[in-house]
Amino acid sequence: MGRIFISAAHGGKEAGGIDPGAIAGDTTEAREMILLRDLIVTELRARIFEVLSVPDDLSAAQTITWINSRGRRGDVALEIESDAANSPSVRGSSVFYIANNNERKSNAELLLMGLLRRVPQLPNRGVKPDTDSGLGSLAFCRRTTLPSLSMQVGFLSSPEDRALLQNRRRDFALGISDGLASWSRVIDPTGNPQEPTYTAINININGQNYLEQGVLINGNAYIPIDLVDRLRIDLSTASNVRRITYRKIVYVKAIELRDFNVAVSWDAATRTVSLRSNLAVCPGQFDRVMSNGNTSEVQLQLFLRNNNENALVKFPDIPKLYREEAGIEGVNYDIAFCQMCVETGFLRFGGDIRPEQNNFAGLGAIGGGAEAASFESARIGVRAHIQHLKAYASLEPLVQEVVDPRFRFVTRGVAPSIEQLSGRWAADLNYGAKITAMVKRLYESAGLL
Repeated sequence: MGRIFISAAHGGKEAGGIDPGAIAGDTTEAREMILLRDLIVTELRARIFEVLSVPDDLSAAQTITWINSRGRRGDVALEIESDAANSPSVRGSSVFYIANNNERKSNAELLLMGLLRRVPQLPNRGVKPDTDSGLGSLAFCRRTTLPSLSMQVGFLSSPEDRALLQNRRRDFALGISDGLASWSRVIDPTGNPQEPTYTAINININGQNYLEQGVLINGNAYIPIDLVDRLRIDLSTASNVRRITYRKIVYVKAIELRDFNVAVSWDAATRTVSLRSNLAVCPGQFDRVMSNGNTSEVQLQLFLRNNNENALVKFPDIPKLYREEAGIEGVNYDIAFCQMCVETGFLRFGGDIRPEQNNFAGLGAIGGGAEAASFESARIGVRAHIQHLKAYASLEPLVQEVVDPRFRFVTRGVAPSIEQLSGRWAADLNYGAKITAMVKRLYESAGLL
């Protein structure tokens, strides 16, 4: 039987300090996950599973390296974490798997059902591809060489979920152990290690098909390293790009080439991984708030409709409004539009802000009241959003009359890039990364990346 690696998210060193994760109810995410992880390890070992517990002082990147250096065929890896939301009413558990991997989706369902059978009071938020996460992808699912999943066991910000976790921690551990045991048996039903045999896949680079094939490993496409030269990428110093040797050939993980401004897509019908390096977007302006947008109105419409088929019913002109209002003030409308998608969930709203408020960016009202600002029309709401972005990104005066209720409270020019909005526009330190991930998704859907 294969071994089980388990990591409690957060608690290690990130950005020069200890990362506690979410904080709520006089406790931290790191503390709660470590306590839960320890019970899971004890339970699995009692069932005669070999379990490896990731050290708590490792960063997220070090955790993945630690697992990859020890993993072998037949092993699985799980990271447990809790979530947090602005509203305490948001609850439930979910499991993230690498997108477009039906086998891993099935594994995630086993894991989630194991927990919910033991703790039926916990709402079921379903299994989700990692592209539905706030960051657009999850490193634990993609960079870990073993079959891996990321489990959100509940919302620490929810008093109900937090009470369940703290009062029924053993039931949580038993349920997760049930799911892990089932998953491990699926991955390695015989317990006999065998030489790996990977599925061959086709490769298309910049529109050209190649006779040389890649391989599919745990749902991830790998291409021969010799073909990377055709993308004009130098990997000689890129130690983070995953490499494997298979039948005397070195392969690299295709998805990790996105960090080098390469668009990567997968066609399941033909088993083809496609890579494109002819960027239509200037990398130097990619994250600058005060810059030009690159998409057309139709491309914005398609992106919105593909992520929420009802998005344009109430706001049919929203792509046009962002292009027009941002153009007047010199703001990059692609960035503003993607920030709107992050804030509203592709115009689903569902939080404290109602659609009729025409507030597309979570703008607060003067006086710090509980209710967010409201605007008389969608155009005025978009204009307020653009003006607030310009306040952060530029010292230039507004072209139009101010409608942003909090424009005068912003220290002008402190956030010229997307990343600098983190911790300012929102308390979330990953806020800028979420918007950047959304912009990349937009550009890939538009064929610009």
